[in-house]
Amino acid sequence: MKLMKPKEAFLGLDESDAVSYDKAKAIIIPFGLEKSVSYSTGTKKGPKAMIKASHEVELFDEELWCEPFRKIGIATLKEPRIVRSLSKALNQLEDIVEKTLTEGKFPFVFGGEHSITAGAIRPFAKKYDNLVILHFDAHADLRDGYDGKHYSHASALRRCLDDKSVNNEGKNIKLVSCGIRNISAEEIPFLEENKNRIHIYFAKDKKNWHIDEIISHIKDKPVYLTFDLDAFDSSVMPATGTPEPGGLFWEDAIEIISKAAKSSNIVGADINELSPIKNFHSYDFLAAKLAYKILSLSFLSKSES
Repeated sequence: MKLMKPKEAFLGLDESDAVSYDKAKAIIIPFGLEKSVSYSTGTKKGPKAMIKASHEVELFDEELWCEPFRKIGIATLKEPRIVRSLSKALNQLEDIVEKTLTEGKFPFVFGGEHSITAGAIRPFAKKYDNLVILHFDAHADLRDGYDGKHYSHASALRRCLDDKSVNNEGKNIKLVSCGIRNISAEEIPFLEENKNRIHIYFAKDKKNWHIDEIISHIKDKPVYLTFDLDAFDSSVMPATGTPEPGGLFWEDAIEIISKAAKSSNIVGADINELSPIKNFHSYDFLAAKLAYKILSLSFLSKSES
C-alpha cells in the first residue's frame, strides 16, 4: 500500500501532521475509473482534482469545533494503474478496499464513474449481514446494464443489489436513495419487486421529506455512503457527466449525512462522477469539502452529539 506524500495527498498536510498507514483510521483510495460514461467525459481526472482542491479546505470544522483530521488520522494511497477491462477494474478496486477494511480502516474511494461502487461494496457485503447503502444521486442507477455494459455507471446500484459477486447475491443489502429525479421505465419492475429493500426519496418531494423517516431505514445499522455528485442541483455542480436540474443543495445533503452519522455506523464511502472543468475550481472544492465533511461526521458526530 504505497502512500502519497502528505503535502501532495488529501488535505495537503505538513509532515508533522501526517500519519502513517498503520496509524491512519481512514484511507483515501483514488480510483479514476472511466469505462462506461455515456455523456460528458472526464471522471478519470476526478480523484486528482479532488485531492488538489482539498489543499484549500479549511481544516477546522465550526460544527464539530475542532480539526477533525487530528482525531481521525487520514492517509492517501497512490492511485493504481487501472486495468482495461471494466469488470477486472472492479475486481482490482475490490481487492484494495478489502485489504484496507480487513486492516480495520475506513475505506473512502474517490472516483471515477459511479460503477466503482459495485466493486467497492463487495468487501462490506461480506463483512456485514445487514448493510444499508445510503445513496445520493440524480439517477436511480437500477438499470440492468446500459450501452451493452453489465457494470455500467447507470447500473451501479442494481449491481450492488443483485450481483453474484456480492455475498448472498446482495440479498443482505438494503438501499436508501436520496435526490433521485431521473428513473427509466425499465427500472420500475426491479424497483417494485424489491420494495422491501429499496426506499427512494425523489427530489420532487423534497419539501415533504421527513429526515427522521429517511434515517429510520438506517438507524443502528452499518452504512456504506455513496455520493454521486450529480445529486446536487446542476446550478451547484455542473462538473459532472450527467447533470440534472432540481437537485439537492449543500444543506440538504449535510443534514441527512449528519443525522445518519449520529444514528448509524458509517463504515465506508465513495464520492464519484466529478468531471473537472478547467479553471472552475469551486466544483472540485465542493467535492473535496464534502469528502472531509463525510469523514468528520462519520468519526466524530456521536462524540459531539
